[in-house]
Amino acid sequence: SKVAVVCDSAANKGAIDAIAGAMPGMKLIVVDVKGQQDMGKAMTTLGSHRPDAVVLVAGDKVAGDGTGAASFLIQRMAAAKIPTVATTEAGVRQGAVLGLGAGTGGKLLANAKVAGVAGVTIPAGASQI
Repeated sequence: SKVAVVCDSAANKGAIDAIAGAMPGMKLIVVDVKGQQDMGKAMTTLGSHRPDAVVLVAGDKVAGDGTGAASFLIQRMAAAKIPTVATTEAGVRQGAVLGLGAGTGGKLLANAKVAGVAGVTIPAGASQI
């Protein structure tokens, strides 16, 4: 399985390392973006690698939860049937399919509407938003 992270890789090295450590045996694709101008290139890279999911890095200034770039990414990935995963409730409310992490109070959150568009089955026990 392949998981992608779209963020400013230099500014989010700790978050990238934590994501990689939480996914032993999975390939992590890091798509480095320094500003909004890099989002087109990021979409091309994601299209060529076809990850199984894209993880949003909450504090990223370019594509983190709440940013316009995150909304763009979420919408494009849902249309391509690639789910996005957030680490905050705000990210799930913004359109990520699933959310899990400190920013969700440790709960697994799911956005049922987006899950349907992305063709993702909501895990049992997830709180739907």
